[in-house]
Amino acid sequence: MKNFQLVRALSTASAVGIMSKDTASMFIAGGTNLVDLMKKDVERPDKLIDINGLDLKGINRLKDKISIGALAKNSQVAEDKIIQEKHPLLALALAAGASQQIRHMATVGGNMLQRTRCPYFYNTDMPCNKRVAKSGCGAIGGYNRMHAIFGASESCIAVHPSDMCVALAALDATVCVEGPKGKREIRFGDFHRLPENNPEKDNTLESKELIVSVEIPDNAFSKNVHYLKVRDRSSYAFALVSVAVALDIKNNRINEARLALGGVAHKPWRLTEVEKFLKGKTTSEAIFRQAAAMAMQGAKGQGENNFKLKLAPNAITEALTIAASNNRL
Repeated sequence: MKNFQLVRALSTASAVGIMSKDTASMFIAGGTNLVDLMKKDVERPDKLIDINGLDLKGINRLKDKISIGALAKNSQVAEDKIIQEKHPLLALALAAGASQQIRHMATVGGNMLQRTRCPYFYNTDMPCNKRVAKSGCGAIGGYNRMHAIFGASESCIAVHPSDMCVALAALDATVCVEGPKGKREIRFGDFHRLPENNPEKDNTLESKELIVSVEIPDNAFSKNVHYLKVRDRSSYAFALVSVAVALDIKNNRINEARLALGGVAHKPWRLTEVEKFLKGKTTSEAIFRQAAAMAMQGAKGQGENNFKLKLAPNAITEALTIAASNNRL
């Protein structure tokens, strides 16, 4: 690990100000991903800006939405009564992520910014366009069992590892950020990006911007929800495929639907066309299987991950079935 300087920011403005003066700086909160990357020499900052002292830990009920501070811990959010009542899908997704110890350290903002777990990205002896531009993608034609079946490019087939982000994508969240140019809001679906020809860019944050909160609008998805995570072992494993489902059902008819996939693309993969198809439909296994088949349009395996082409639609069908049968109080 490269030697670095550690400074503590006392306010959001000071954190942004320090970052603006030193382009080789990075923000650090829980550090559950960044420290690993520094140990592997994937990230080599000259300075770390500790933001743990900022007042960004609250979970607040606003007029027509809930605001979650960027420094709120994953476990804090998952166990919060407001979240469990209003947005149980988010609580379920967070509970499925990592280990209990990591959830006690990891923050909402850090979860959003975590980087891919592609082994070629972590191994500095191997080619990776995300780590070193134009060095190649070792996963294409190499070990790619965990990799993308949607939205990949000739430059990168890595996947985003977060569970929390899959739920936030389905719930139409908004990311609130602050930077040298002031404050702005980013639709969650626009926050993460596909690799295209610039796989080193994981998201649409501008230089020196800091995530301050995530806002989730009120919705009717407090009952018929489910987060299904298919993985190699039952704990502390990243998703092969995950499915976030939220349904608003009245008399067995779907008024609204939200679906997103994880473990299949460089960003949470929102299924907007499937949502439109499900709206107004009566719940049934046949309808859910049609929806799952529709969701796979454009999917492409990379060789070792071809099994995801069958796993994903089966997972979607199962997640929809469970969500539709839920009777949450």
